[in-house]
Amino acid sequence: MFAQLHNRYEALLNENNFVTDLLATVEEKTGIQKKYIASGVLSLISLYLLFGYGASLLCNLIGFVYPAYLSIKAIESKKKDDDTQWLTYWVVYGFFSIAEAFSDIFLSWFPFYYAGKCLFLVWCMAPVTWNGSAILYSRVVRPVFLRHQATLDSVVNNLSDKAKNMADTVTKEAVNQVLKNDKNQ
Repeated sequence: MFAQLHNRYEALLNENNFVTDLLATVEEKTGIQKKYIASGVLSLISLYLLFGYGASLLCNLIGFVYPAYLSIKAIESKKKDDDTQWLTYWVVYGFFSIAEAFSDIFLSWFPFYYAGKCLFLVWCMAPVTWNGSAILYSRVVRPVFLRHQATLDSVVNNLSDKAKNMADTVTKEAVNQVLKNDKNQ
């Protein structure tokens, strides 16, 4: 298994993208192989997630920036599979964010919480068949959604109608106020 991970790591470092281009530039200037530079950077990020101040921000950036970038690429591609993959990630990420909003105040005090959270988010975005988003969506989110879909549809429609009515009322009031002020001047 370690050999597979090592080979995958080497393959990632040899892909052509912004990060590997940056690593190649640093390798050229320092003479240090890019696999050691990447390993050092990953080690520093890991240590920061374990012990650093602001680990929450770093963890949230990891869970947001890379998936957002690949989501944009998926939107621009002609394939449907990548769209589904990233929509699934964002649904699971949304559920996780809502759950975390209530539990973060307690969980953030646990040692290595942000390292665990980051590992969870990386698992959810991993480009493998057993990635967390696919598993959590198919085993948790989808069954709950299908069980409560009619109720959720009703609530969303009600809220949508109320929001539309409120927007219409506010718009009419604003127009009336503007017309009233124009008459007074």
